[in-house]
Amino acid sequence: MAKKPMTKSQIIDHLAGNAELSKKAMVAIIEDLVGLAYKEAKVGFTIPGLGKLVVNDRKARMGRNPATGETIKIKAKKVLKFRIAKAAKDAVVPTKK
Repeated sequence: MAKKPMTKSQIIDHLAGNAELSKKAMVAIIEDLVGLAYKEAKVGFTIPGLGKLVVNDRKARMGRNPATGETIKIKAKKVLKFRIAKAAKDAVVPTKK
């Protein structure tokens, strides 16, 4: 059976124990980090060793309505992407030699 991802509570418990802080203080730190990431995402936000949020411009393109098969025009828009750091990627998927 596959191991499940950690829940928010488990993450807070783990970090609070390692940092010797209260769970309440750790929740405040995480919420502040997330709020800062949202605020700074427009110009890019990096979490060293984990990755960065970047804004990409997606060009206008032609698409197809899957229900009717009709060709439609999809407008250009900005999208937010997360680029994982090389160290984080290598920790999960080792590089081939």
